[in-house]
Parts: sequence; structure tokens; C-alpha cells
Amino acid sequence: MEKRELRRSLLETRQSMPLEEWREKSDRICTHLQSLPLFTSSQTILAYFSFRQEPELSPLFTNSKHHWGFSRVQGKSLAWHRWKPGEPLQKEKLGIFEPHPDSPRLSPKEVDLILVPAVACDKRGYRLGYGGGFYDRMLSSTEWASKPTIGIVFEFAHFSQLPIDQWDKPLQLVCTETGFNRI
Repeated sequence: MEKRELRRSLLETRQSMPLEEWREKSDRICTHLQSLPLFTSSQTILAYFSFRQEPELSPLFTNSKHHWGFSRVQGKSLAWHRWKPGEPLQKEKLGIFEPHPDSPRLSPKEVDLILVPAVACDKRGYRLGYGGGFYDRMLSSTEWASKPTIGIVFEFAHFSQLPIDQWDKPLQLVCTETGFNRI
């Protein structure tokens, strides 16, 4: 199956998941993350606001031990901004929440961990994203390449192998509601 067809099918499956099941599986993912030493020892973590029923990570954001960063799309790149619960958010054109453009920017050297949204991941660490290439471009750059990454998906979207292109960058870990897959 080609990436486009697989993406469409998985997004349909994810968006048809009953709300209660989505919350339950999202909560299990958050519990797994909170038990991971890499997560608990990280001070600044890049994350995402759930969109199209991606696993919901917002229960993690109230932990004041961590500093949180979220992206704003700038052209073909992601700019990362510091955000705290209660601070204003804006919806971009696709409906994804972003921090206010005036919120403080984060540099790669401040970041300890990146929680990466995905449509699917495989056991080798490759992810199927939304097709924009934002994360692959970011993780290809020297200042971001060494940062630990965890792909976040539901178990139904965790495959033994996904189709990949030469520009796809593997992640170090994948977290689903059933646990972790170390690459």
C-alpha cells in the first residue's frame, strides 16, 4: 500500500475511534511516558496539541517539573515556542492549536526530548506523517539530529515495516497504549 492510501485509511480508523476508547488509550500512553526515565529526567520537552484524534497528551502538560515547547509553522519549517498551561493559543489555518507568536522561542540546545506526532510508526522507528515533511526536515538538521525522539501512535498504527523514502528519519522510541518499542 502506498503512503497516501495508508495515511488516509489510518486517519479514518483513528477518527472513527469512540471518544471513550480514545481517551482511555491516550491516558495509557501518558502513563507509559511518565514511567520512562528519559521523560522524567527531561526538563524541556517538545510536544503537540492533539489534532484529528491523535493521542491526547494534555494530561502531561500540567506537570510543572517540565517546560513545554510547541510548534508554529513558519513557511516550510517549525518554530518552537515555550508554552505553559493557561497561556493563550491560536488556531492556524488547518485548525491546529499553536502558541502565541510572541511567546518565547526555544532553541535546539534548550530541548531534552521531542514527542513526535505521527499517523503511524514502524518497529524500525520510521514514521508516517501527514506528508508535509516538517519533522523529517527538522530532524535532518545538525542542531536537532541528536535530540531523543519518541513517536506517539495508537497500537493499531504500529507496524513491523512502513514504506519509506530516502529523506525519512527514524525515531529512537515509539510509544503506544501497550508500551514502548525501543529502536
